[in-house]
Amino acid sequence: MSDLPRKAVTRTAKLAALPLGFAGRATWGLGKRIGGKSAEIVARELQQRTADQLFKVLGELKGGAMKLGQALSVFESALPEEVAGPYRAALTKLQEAAPPMPTRTVHAALAERLGEDWRELFLEFDEKPAAAASIGQVHRAVWHDGREVAVKVQYPGAGEALLSDLAQLSRFARLLGPLVPGMDIKPLIAEMRDRVSEELDYDLEARAQREHAAEFADDPDVVVPGVVYQSDQVLVTEWIDGVPLSEVIADGTPEERDRAGQLLARFLFSGPARTGLLHADPHPGNFRLLPGEDGGRARLGVLDFGTVDRLPGGLPETIGLCLRMALEGEAETVYELLCDEGFVKESIELDPEEVLDYLLPIIEPAEADEFLFTREWIRSQAARIADPRSPAHQLGKQLNLPPAYLLIHRVTLSTIGVLCQLNASVRLRDELEEWLPGFLPEEPVEEPA
Repeated sequence: MSDLPRKAVTRTAKLAALPLGFAGRATWGLGKRIGGKSAEIVARELQQRTADQLFKVLGELKGGAMKLGQALSVFESALPEEVAGPYRAALTKLQEAAPPMPTRTVHAALAERLGEDWRELFLEFDEKPAAAASIGQVHRAVWHDGREVAVKVQYPGAGEALLSDLAQLSRFARLLGPLVPGMDIKPLIAEMRDRVSEELDYDLEARAQREHAAEFADDPDVVVPGVVYQSDQVLVTEWIDGVPLSEVIADGTPEERDRAGQLLARFLFSGPARTGLLHADPHPGNFRLLPGEDGGRARLGVLDFGTVDRLPGGLPETIGLCLRMALEGEAETVYELLCDEGFVKESIELDPEEVLDYLLPIIEPAEADEFLFTREWIRSQAARIADPRSPAHQLGKQLNLPPAYLLIHRVTLSTIGVLCQLNASVRLRDELEEWLPGFLPEEPVEEPA
């Protein structure tokens, strides 16, 4: 690959090749069947070829195409195994790496953004990227003061490509069904388009990361690397080692899985309470499992603060209140809260008991002292809601998602998807009690005697 493909017509053609490729391989499969191969072998070959093309196209295009692939990868645990299996490896690759941009392009970008003498800022600079993501790639280096650092360089033309991709993907949303069958992709793409400018602004990212790094500086469980240097489209941060969460998902011990899951849940709910910001890109490529200090328990390293939701008061109290009331069986109160927040539009009237029946299976992890998140559990939830014949599907279609809750909803679902990929036992209720406003009843204030 010579460079990031920028021409809209080139990128559109590559994206269009995805759904067309699905159809073409189906015809190829039919030919194989006629030639005598068994249906099972042909289906396996067909899905593997589709997964290979998916990674090749989305990875090469980077931009919005790869970003969509990363977002979808956290939901594969909700798919039936016969669908998820062949795509899992290809989607997981998108969390960690993509074809890198050429060295000459990296040098030119650094010279333009840091000055022709950019090499003087570093004692060492590894030409081979340590990671390649949707809008930039990361190089390992040693800063001039001896600190090991990660240098994130934005791809030239990334903004233009990102907007172009998401516009095209939106048009193809219906045809992209084979990527994640049963999932409505269009709202996900629309929300990504709304946040493009933030994603591309490394100054905003640096500020969000600095705030997290300051808050979690002495935290025994969560590590956020500090910002070393930031300029237009280049961000230099402290380097952290550790095991990528994708590797823990693939090969981790039960203890590592449980620890990673607990810390992921802790970070999801404690971050907004402590910083007023919600880290809004929770795919496994953005997390590391680090050794504990002085032989203590493992810690969670958190990367990439390019997308955050600003929540000055922490997560909305209504979420905690609704959860508590639902677990206590207070159907009428839950329904009133949902109506007040716009989850039920004024023109619609629902049965509060049916709404509660819809919610209870989903919030089961909040009820148990400890809950085992499994692919089987999330698949059962997805099947219940996706089946057009089920009451849950009919009721779900009538509920509304207010704009203020859109990103919170996606981040929560994505995190649950990762917990299920981890197959982690998590004491979720402990984190909710500690960090979620409204989940615990307020203690009455004693009047002075």
